[in-house]
Amino acid sequence: MTSQQKTGAAGEAAAAAYLQQQGLAIVARNFRVRGGELDLICKEKNVTVFIEVRLRSHANFGGAAASITASKRRRIILAAQHWLTQYHLHDAPCRFDCVLIDSGQLEWIRDAFTAD
Repeated sequence: MTSQQKTGAAGEAAAAAYLQQQGLAIVARNFRVRGGELDLICKEKNVTVFIEVRLRSHANFGGAAASITASKRRRIILAAQHWLTQYHLHDAPCRFDCVLIDSGQLEWIRDAFTAD
């Protein structure tokens, strides 16, 4: 594992721990399909929550939030559609959240984007 991968894994672990403290249950981590990946899949009551974790050590180029481009959102949505199909949850309520970690500061953004 490269140092960048280790840093990313540590960021995802920190995000997962934070979300669990906030009452979410972690269902899956690093779900991959051709064309997309989901960092964390959680449950909050009856809602499936797809979490994108973005980690930046400095704010160059706009920081963590700016790195979630339209193309990245499409790949997340694609992976979420595959996950929902795999578990026969087509009509289940879901949302897309982001956990941003900029220079060690964690921010959770609920409903960061939609699949529309």
